[in-house]
Amino acid sequence: MLIFAIELLNKEIMNFPADLKYSKEHEWVRVEGNTATVGISDFAQKELGDIVYVEIDTIGKSVAQNSVFGTVEAVKTVSDLFAPVSGKVLEKNAGLDAQPELVNTDAYGEGWMVKIELSNPGELDGLMDAETYKTHIGA
Repeated sequence: MLIFAIELLNKEIMNFPADLKYSKEHEWVRVEGNTATVGISDFAQKELGDIVYVEIDTIGKSVAQNSVFGTVEAVKTVSDLFAPVSGKVLEKNAGLDAQPELVNTDAYGEGWMVKIELSNPGELDGLMDAETYKTHIGA
């Protein structure tokens, strides 16, 4: 019963910014003009645990929606990062090289991962809004 209560409390205090779009693979997208900033959701970082390394080697490359653009390593696991949209990876968050834990402490701010120049903005319509994402994860 206590474990259930803790899990429920964790879901209740998770952050789901309404101005973002979310993928089924737990990435978030913030669009400014033709550029999408991408990271992993608060739910995903909590599930992974303490992030110790983020590897992104797709800078300057085009990625297709749902293709792997990098990996995130936590203390006990390594997980692929999936592009929620297609486009060219313009930059990665260099701050994560020295402080990968920013993904845990500020998933939607300083913990962003890449910026992608959108090649098909229509793909955004297939992503979830905050309320749909909350339902997707059972929050």
